[in-house]
Amino acid sequence: MSAAPPPAPHVKALICPNCGGGVQLRGMGQALNVVCIQCLTILDARTPGLQVIQQFQARERIPPLIPLGSRGKLHGSSYEVIGFQVREIYVELIPYQWREYVLFNPYKGFRYLSEYDGHWNDIKPLKGLPESATWRGRPAVRWLGATYGHFQSATATTVYLMGEFPWQVRVGEQARVSDYVSPPRMLSSEETAGEITWSLGEYRAGEDIWRSFQLPAAPPPSRGVYANQPSPLAGKVRGTWVMCLKLMAVLFLVLVACVLLMGQKTVFSQDCSYTPGAAKEASFVTPVFELSGRPSNVEVSVRTDLDNQWMYFNFALINDDTGQAWDFGREVSYYSGRDSDGSWTEGGRNDSATLSAIPAGRYYLRVEPEYASPGSSDFVRRPVHYRLIIRRDVPNYWIFLVGFLLLLVPPIIVTIRGSRFETRRWAESDHAPSQGDDE
Repeated sequence: MSAAPPPAPHVKALICPNCGGGVQLRGMGQALNVVCIQCLTILDARTPGLQVIQQFQARERIPPLIPLGSRGKLHGSSYEVIGFQVREIYVELIPYQWREYVLFNPYKGFRYLSEYDGHWNDIKPLKGLPESATWRGRPAVRWLGATYGHFQSATATTVYLMGEFPWQVRVGEQARVSDYVSPPRMLSSEETAGEITWSLGEYRAGEDIWRSFQLPAAPPPSRGVYANQPSPLAGKVRGTWVMCLKLMAVLFLVLVACVLLMGQKTVFSQDCSYTPGAAKEASFVTPVFELSGRPSNVEVSVRTDLDNQWMYFNFALINDDTGQAWDFGREVSYYSGRDSDGSWTEGGRNDSATLSAIPAGRYYLRVEPEYASPGSSDFVRRPVHYRLIIRRDVPNYWIFLVGFLLLLVPPIIVTIRGSRFETRRWAESDHAPSQGDDE
């Protein structure tokens, strides 16, 4: 047996006792008040003659973005827009207005849409009460296992009305409104005359609302960041960091494999000395040594006992059979002392250079040390002892270090962008971060 189709929309037309204009009732007897769209008179929808409750004068007509009578589908059910109101709060003497739409379905009852600066929320009343809680040292509430942090509290005033409402409405009516957010959802409480009602809103993009109600043109563009607007980077921060850590683990395994598989063989080592200002020629060549295996790198290290001195080494790695040479140089300097701030050091006593893809063969190293001239303030007539070490097939740790740093760039950028989005969100709240917090 097929389910019965929903009843056809029932519109009851009555006459406004104030202006004589037509008043349409779409709420199927469930609305308490109706506002005449011609003269903006608030009427009692429960009385046959639509008794006048309140008249108000609007400085300007505020047309709803979704016209009264529009029908759209939300959560698989068809709803009709039957009411529209504008509410206002003051924050530091600055007025802020937002718009609310009353939706009705004869089976589902009432839902609501709210819009502020192009940001929309799909709202339904709660049948229970959230539990009090705290979040990051701030007041919060819990609902269905989720924690909603307090965003803002203010006194909201109704400033404009049109259509039907399932509660007693008045222009100038005030309510204490408190919002708690857990993007993309928002819990809101409204307190009037000792009565508190709660509702749950979920952020919706204007394009979704326009499609649901098949409205023409395009929705107003959203401005700024709204209280429960989901971050475009939500979930991406964690995911990016997880991917970064996985790639780092792979890179670390590659590093370990390189360290284990590379020969790191010392092919030559020799202790040397140099006396500044000595008549003896300081340049020399090492004995011939063998570089075996596949083309690989060669590391030349120099370890000195410099103390408040500097030296420059001109090196040339020369193939004994072909005469092909690889020229390079390294400066080594080390200074230390003490001043009013304490001890200090500059430079280092050791240095190294790495030559890549050196073919196998017989080689020797030409060494030409240089020192400050005798007339220089850096000249110290003290022997410098140093040790030359030549190693074959050495891991290049700098490449891996650069790789690790590059892998950190995407998650750091995503984290910073996400943090800035949240800063913009909370800047509009009662808990706006101070300048010091931003720094």
